[in-house]
Amino acid sequence: MPPRDLKSTTIRSLFWKLFEQGGTAVVTLLIQIVMARLLAPNEFGMLAIMLVFVNIGNVIVQSGLNTAIIQVPDATERDYSTVFWMSFAISAVLYIALFLAAPAIAAFYSMPEAVAPLRVLTLVLIINAYNAIQEAIVARELAFQKTFRATVTAGAVSGAAGVGCALVGGGIWALVVQQLVQQGCKCAVLALQVPWKPRVVFDGARALQFFRFGWKLLASGMLEQVYQGMSDLMIGRVFSTSELGYVSQGKKYPNAVGTLLDGAIQPVMLSAVARVQESSEQVKRLARRALKTSTFLIVPSMLLFAVVAEPVVRLVLGEAWVPSVPFLQMYCIIYALLPIHTTNLQVLNGVGRSDLFLKLEVTKKIVGITILVFCVFVLRNLYAIVAGYIVTGVISTFINAAPNRRVIGYAYTEQLRDIGPAFALAAAGALAAWPVALLGLGDVPCILLQASIMLAVYLLLAALLHVEEFTYLVNTLRGLVRGRRG
Repeated sequence: MPPRDLKSTTIRSLFWKLFEQGGTAVVTLLIQIVMARLLAPNEFGMLAIMLVFVNIGNVIVQSGLNTAIIQVPDATERDYSTVFWMSFAISAVLYIALFLAAPAIAAFYSMPEAVAPLRVLTLVLIINAYNAIQEAIVARELAFQKTFRATVTAGAVSGAAGVGCALVGGGIWALVVQQLVQQGCKCAVLALQVPWKPRVVFDGARALQFFRFGWKLLASGMLEQVYQGMSDLMIGRVFSTSELGYVSQGKKYPNAVGTLLDGAIQPVMLSAVARVQESSEQVKRLARRALKTSTFLIVPSMLLFAVVAEPVVRLVLGEAWVPSVPFLQMYCIIYALLPIHTTNLQVLNGVGRSDLFLKLEVTKKIVGITILVFCVFVLRNLYAIVAGYIVTGVISTFINAAPNRRVIGYAYTEQLRDIGPAFALAAAGALAAWPVALLGLGDVPCILLQASIMLAVYLLLAALLHVEEFTYLVNTLRGLVRGRRG
């Protein structure tokens, strides 16, 4: 594909992905607000523990195979069916294993009422074995409008089902129903748009080729999920499920904002990089654009969220959730670093260097688990645990960026120069907005005034200093508007 056509296709795909993430974020936020008011913190803690096992299962089911399909230049219908049957077989084995293990898991965490919900929730593994292939096909074609329709529809339908279940006293079942319906509905809506259907064929040679690429991503994904899950499992064991509920809620909303922005940019970048992987110069250009754009959007969003966290939580979730505010603020710092991690890792995926990806994950997890174990069992403090994630996140930015100096000539020092303006301007905006909290205003006026001040300072400084990312985004939006008028 010529560079001009690739750029045009990539920008269109990016905006569809932004629409998908934005629509999903709005629907998910509304659902979470309603359910947080209907359900207790300990029920969210129970869900967090169950999702650890489900998320690890999802990593194993996909096994990096869907990324292999995106990355390989010559994937065929036969390949799609081959990967599907591999994923389906793995999902079936995992479902049976978790079904049998559910009583032991529930007993270990002293929550016997979770046995049946865990057994039902793990059905998403079967659904995702099918859905992973559909999403890979969509990503190969850069046809993200299809996932937009599926994701937003699934969010609305599953939200209605979950809230309805909560209103009739479903408790933990409301959260399980919401999760299961969301994945099932998304799969069904995608199936109506993606013409592929699995055939009874299996190509052993291609399966081995995909596995050789995918097993490294499987190992990397397993390390990441086990590491992320260890925190929830340790907190649920050492502390209470209510305390885990506060930490879980504190993480959920910064994660949603980060996923909205970075999650829109990075999948598009992976597909674009895979198309130009033979040219390190073009890959570097795409990586720089993705890093600068996502940082320019995500960093101010996270710092603003941290500034207004307390009045937002009190207003939206209620006084019962105020203890989650410090955790939310710390996770905002963690997710402000997200673009550095994902950009560097997507470059490695896009150029087929899953071996380097795995080495990075092993190194990071050794560092992260060491810090986590120290915070949980030595310090035994919830705030120290989340603060430990901040330290790990900062160290991991160095680790993730290291290989790309050699792979595409994008050194960490150059990356710091690219992201420096966003961090500096966002910090200036946050410092200008923070004193408003001392005026004793109501929650709504305080939020509106702080947001207005921070955004005004951030954008004004970006315009006055001619920050390249700001100019690029403005020119891109103008081009799109002119294109529609034309």
